[in-house]
Amino acid sequence: MKMALISDIHGNYPALLAVLGRIREENCDLIVSLGDVAGYYCMINECIDLCRKRSVVNILGNHDHYLAFGGECPRSTTVNMCINFQRRVISPENLRWLRESIREYRTRHCWFVHGGWNDPLDEYVNAFDFLRFSTCGAQVFASGHTHIQKIERKAPLTYVNPGSVGQPRDGNPGAAFAVIDSASVVSLCRVDYDIDGIASAMKRNGFERRFYEGLYDGTRIQQFDRTQSP
Repeated sequence: MKMALISDIHGNYPALLAVLGRIREENCDLIVSLGDVAGYYCMINECIDLCRKRSVVNILGNHDHYLAFGGECPRSTTVNMCINFQRRVISPENLRWLRESIREYRTRHCWFVHGGWNDPLDEYVNAFDFLRFSTCGAQVFASGHTHIQKIERKAPLTYVNPGSVGQPRDGNPGAAFAVIDSASVVSLCRVDYDIDGIASAMKRNGFERRFYEGLYDGTRIQQFDRTQSP
């Protein structure tokens, strides 16, 4: 089965539209989102509507959790400003879809989470622990959350972070995703998208330029409260 992995869409509809268009060309059988459809950008309903239309399987991310279950990010006022906006505009059916997100995606050969395997919501995987998972049976492991696209391999295991659809942070503004053909064939992909489109939508909804200017060079939001929160 050919599978596409997406992650960290964060309400950026033009980026998601471009990525799903490229995935359609790849003829993937399944699309799994590693979480965080919510957060940061204003087009949450458009993103969830499209995910529902394309039957995307969504793993719950930390921003999804804040929005779906009434929480706040303990680290960032900026994050909470975005979540509070989305809380006001999200439709009941889209909120229901978000609440029904799964906590992990696991098959005989795959094991995917949003953050990490100690804390699926909020752990950062900077270097995958191959030894820990060497006898669990799965061959392909994936997580998002860092917004940094990467592959690590130690045969027969592969770890992949598909990067972020909606807010890349590796200096490449192209929306990121991955395609899995098998445990040994994992491809990292990028696609250009209409950054001006999401920037204009953010401006229309009253967000300062700092919320979207980093999209043009693939960097994170500059936060006035000097905190960090993927």
